[in-house]
Amino acid sequence: MRINSALQAAIDLTAGAAGGTACVVTGQPFDTAKVKMQTFPDMYKGIVDCFVKTYKQVGFRGFYKGTTPALVANIAENSVLFMCYGFCQQIVRRIVGVDRKTKLSDLQNAAAGSFASAFATLVLCPTELVKCRLQAMHEMQLSGKIVQGQSTVWSVVKSVIQKDGPLGFYRGLSSTLLREVPGYFFFFGGYELSRTFFASGRSKDELGPIPLLLSGGFGGSCLWIAVYPVDCVKSRIQVLSMAGKQTGFMGTFVTVVRTEGVLALYSGLKPTMIRAFLANGALFLAYEYSRKLMMKQIDSY
Repeated sequence: MRINSALQAAIDLTAGAAGGTACVVTGQPFDTAKVKMQTFPDMYKGIVDCFVKTYKQVGFRGFYKGTTPALVANIAENSVLFMCYGFCQQIVRRIVGVDRKTKLSDLQNAAAGSFASAFATLVLCPTELVKCRLQAMHEMQLSGKIVQGQSTVWSVVKSVIQKDGPLGFYRGLSSTLLREVPGYFFFFGGYELSRTFFASGRSKDELGPIPLLLSGGFGGSCLWIAVYPVDCVKSRIQVLSMAGKQTGFMGTFVTVVRTEGVLALYSGLKPTMIRAFLANGALFLAYEYSRKLMMKQIDSY
């Protein structure tokens, strides 16, 4: 059966959703630690201290605060990302003047991924704002920045709408774009380079689960190393805006550097790198295998 553009987009979207689910299930506790340490670096000495204090104060469920919006965010982002990735690969092929079935180079795939991330940002920003606020709600109350916190997704959503209106969900959009567009260049570039290394002249499609896991982990690590300070600023804007008007990207960036030093922009890097390797390895493994399965099913008709 011949696969048209619409069917291919549906396959990429579904495979992206599977990858997003695997990403959250694998990495949520580390993502929670990252947001807490980014937003309140003075409260925690390191990743172990953050895990111990979270468990003592909130219990095991504290590690999974914000899981529902995280699932929505990752499924929505990765569905749109991988669907647009396929479209953007075709655009890159047109720009460089090659046939639509021609394999792109690693650099060209990286460029396609970077373009695709701009579209994914529009669905990611609102859900990530809700996720980050839920994850850091306990610290906002402890620090006295808010009197009473919200404990559910709906209570956070209602609070945003009442206080800022629908556009309130797009606080931190500019910093999210600044993170995603360059970050996904390194993400897809690192992934494709790693797959090329493991393939050693063979087809990348023949790679087994271990090389795919390692390639996905390497791609995720490249993304976070490249854009971590931007993500730190984004988290602060989205969380601290609960307590009142928060300055934009440059204002928040300058304030952090002046008052806390450059190293504050790297608070929570350790749990992020652990999560990046595990979660993105799982993401690409789920994406590639679910995509292959669907393609095989369609080819059999």
